[in-house]
Amino acid sequence: MEIVFLGTGTSQGIPVIGCDCDVCTSSDPRDKRLRSSILMIVNGCRILVDVSPDFRMQMLNNELQDIDIILLTHEHNDHIIGMDDVRPINFKYNKNIPVYGLSRVLNQVQLRFDYAFNVGSYPGAPKLSCHEITGGTSFAPENFNFDILPLDVEHGNLNILGFRMSKFAYITDASKLPDVTMEALKNLDVLVINALQRTNHFSHFSLPEALEVVNKLKPKKTFLTHLSHHMGQHQDFILELPENVWPAYDKMRLKI
Repeated sequence: MEIVFLGTGTSQGIPVIGCDCDVCTSSDPRDKRLRSSILMIVNGCRILVDVSPDFRMQMLNNELQDIDIILLTHEHNDHIIGMDDVRPINFKYNKNIPVYGLSRVLNQVQLRFDYAFNVGSYPGAPKLSCHEITGGTSFAPENFNFDILPLDVEHGNLNILGFRMSKFAYITDASKLPDVTMEALKNLDVLVINALQRTNHFSHFSLPEALEVVNKLKPKKTFLTHLSHHMGQHQDFILELPENVWPAYDKMRLKI
């Protein structure tokens, strides 16, 4: 399995419009963060987790040309609004792309991108098919022979999904993990988890909260994502983290 970090920033991205802090003005490319998303490559299958507003540039920046499956954590704009930009993939490879998510999330996709689902829709519209999944019930994507386990995650008062595949798990936008999800996250080689800022936030883990989860789960390696500019520059932030915990950065690749 290979993981490509397409974006590791929060909903505003970094640099933030109008901000002249040390992070937003940094020349270190690791301090430039597009909105959070990853690509998992498993047995030749390219699985996109969330379709950010930056999806087009994320694909170009990483010299990627194709995706096979889309997994959605939730319906907030920074996680789905790039959906229209899958069109070149539809056209080049003459295929629909299956989208997996909670029923509520798929309803929002069909509402916001109704032109992609209407009968007799415009031929230039993206070609997508929706497939409902639920937390705690594993599924095998169509035409592929492996299982994905969706995990219930609390994002403030909103129920969203994380995902586990084999010894890898991806959790973003979490503010709390139910006990059943904590149990499902044991024995990981790699955990990716969100850490928005150093102080508490009503709908995202702070850095201390994320590290508390890491301490309980004890994965072999942890990478922090969905980071805001309040974390400071990458070169400094990385030095203060515990052993086997690192900040992820855009274009980073992991082999698992």
